Amino acid sequence: MPNAQCPMPNALLIIDMKDWWKDTFPQGQQKVTIIDSQGYPVQIAYGEKGTGKPLFLMHGIGSWSYNWRYLIEPLSKYFRVICFDAKGFGFSEKPLHREETTGHQVIEFQRIITALCDEPVAILSESLGALIALAFAEEYPELVSRLMVINVPIFTKKLPHWGMSILAQTPLELIEVIDKLRLSYLFAPLIREVMAIERRNVLYDPSKLTQENVFWITYPYIEFPGTFLKVAQELQIAAREIENSQNNKPNWLTKIQDNLINIQCPTLIMWGEQDSWFPLEDGKKLHSRLSLSQFQLLTNCCHDASSGAADAIEIATIEFLRNTGFL
Repeated sequence: MPNAQCPMPNALLIIDMKDWWKDTFPQGQQKVTIIDSQGYPVQIAYGEKGTGKPLFLMHGIGSWSYNWRYLIEPLSKYFRVICFDAKGFGFSEKPLHREETTGHQVIEFQRIITALCDEPVAILSESLGALIALAFAEEYPELVSRLMVINVPIFTKKLPHWGMSILAQTPLELIEVIDKLRLSYLFAPLIREVMAIERRNVLYDPSKLTQENVFWITYPYIEFPGTFLKVAQELQIAAREIENSQNNKPNWLTKIQDNLINIQCPTLIMWGEQDSWFPLEDGKKLHSRLSLSQFQLLTNCCHDASSGAADAIEIATIEFLRNTGFL
């Protein structure tokens, strides 16, 4: 398996399945150590493929690098593609339970980029990852050359899924106990089934989700203690910020909205026409507030665009980067 520190999952489920990291990246899974927003060293898992200008792929909440599986190879023909798991997600280190600060992802993203690159980068990002990318471009404009965002929750008024709301309201101490008792490993078949149902709900063509896809999507939740806890932490932060924005209290969402004018790099906004989590009108609103932005409608696409509309994203991304002089 890709990480020697994890136990072997049910052998019946991995027959004929390859090591995803080794199969995807020439050097397999790599690690870089950064200092996180609270001053602790944290190992970040990443892979890279291709040569040329650096293009970072940034996943959304609850996801990891595997979500970009259909785009890594084609984009690596033109760019140095760097795909990483954010702190606490995927194969990156899961810190011990401690408070997270709003916007910590932006600080940590800056440290990942500067550890791996010595020039401004292009960023392709999705969902919460895209919101972080917008905030990052506002705070560190000198590090961003081109920006591509997909289905961004920048104007959202609530958490988009009932499961997220439940996790956001669950005491972290309880989730920590579940992690320590390895209950996710015990109930692996149920977790995979629930995740399969929910993932199909955000795909325009649910048949695209295979058994192997479900295995890898759920792998960190089942194999790595701390994954559920990390997702719950992030959802609690998100729920608090959304509530504050609705009550006109200081919040991160409004701060990002108010500082969109500071984003001066060419930006491509891509939006799933059938995204039921964040409506198409939000994408058009974002486009109207970014002076150097272009808008690309992703037809026959729900929220999970990187899986459901990979071909369209590939074409739009390469064309945008070529036309704006990055390629």
